[in-house]
Amino acid sequence: MIDKFLGGRELEVDVVSDGENVIIPGIMEHIERAGIHSGDSMAVYPTQNISEETRQKVVDYSTRIARAIHARGLINIQYVVDREDQLYVIEVNPRASRTVPFISKITGVPMIRLAMQAVMGHSLADSGYPLGLQPEGRLVAVKAPVFSFQKLRDLDVQLGPEMKSTGEVMGIAADYPEALHKALIAAGINVPTAQECRGMGLLATIADIDKDEAVELIRGFSELGMEIHSTAGTAKFLQDNGIPAIAVRKLSEGRPHIVDHIMDGRFKLVINTVSENQVAEAEARLIRREAVEHNIPVITSLDTAGALLTAIRRLQSGLTEVMELGTVMETQMAGNGSTSH
Repeated sequence: MIDKFLGGRELEVDVVSDGENVIIPGIMEHIERAGIHSGDSMAVYPTQNISEETRQKVVDYSTRIARAIHARGLINIQYVVDREDQLYVIEVNPRASRTVPFISKITGVPMIRLAMQAVMGHSLADSGYPLGLQPEGRLVAVKAPVFSFQKLRDLDVQLGPEMKSTGEVMGIAADYPEALHKALIAAGINVPTAQECRGMGLLATIADIDKDEAVELIRGFSELGMEIHSTAGTAKFLQDNGIPAIAVRKLSEGRPHIVDHIMDGRFKLVINTVSENQVAEAEARLIRREAVEHNIPVITSLDTAGALLTAIRRLQSGLTEVMELGTVMETQMAGNGSTSH
């Protein structure tokens, strides 16, 4: 088998099918780009960055796939939208997925009950729900993975195609930044206030391939008042782009080096993207592991770091509103025009 990597944005749907008709409660958009296991990715409903044409393709493809495999019950389908806005099917799983509770809660669609009715031979046309993609509600939900890296001591925290998360949480709010903020807090990631950001040490070790993309992201953290620390190459690159950065030594450059600074509490956040250089990556694994051992959040995806920056900025604008799940359902049902079922 030959695999081809397609860089782009990943989408996911959970479909209820009776073999002919389908109900799609909603489309989820992964926050991290393709290449990270769906169980380790953050996801948002409703989608924030896809076109109406892509949305319609997802519905069309999902419906045709369900009919072609004569599925009765639940199907999980994952897609990727490449940089040319072309939609590809990654995989089709004719079974329940870990995202079913998430999408059921935020849309109010009782997917398990509908799926079991379909399995027992009932038509979804008689379910009381419109067929196809359900109307979007008024609220936004973000799913965030939870990791147990401190308990799994030999596991590298770098995210990739192998699933490493041990659970997930959900943040619900009236807008995406606040839902993101709630999800990150629930996942155990510290979202600092404006006062906490000032003087906070951020270690940014960025692979050469990611440097151009990382500039504005690191600038955003610097503008919040964070003190940026980097290895010599990254520090010079950031300085050349007008971002104050303090150079710190690699492990191979003598002491005090990065791990010494981790141990003395100099850093409160680590952003480390994976390098293709094997020597640099071997050192980076030691840095990531040491940071985890000292309870310092480690982010290995620029998309995740961007989500954290969005959440921090949201926190500066005011307090987060607490919402009761019952109220959430009522708001969603009112927003999508559904009646009681």
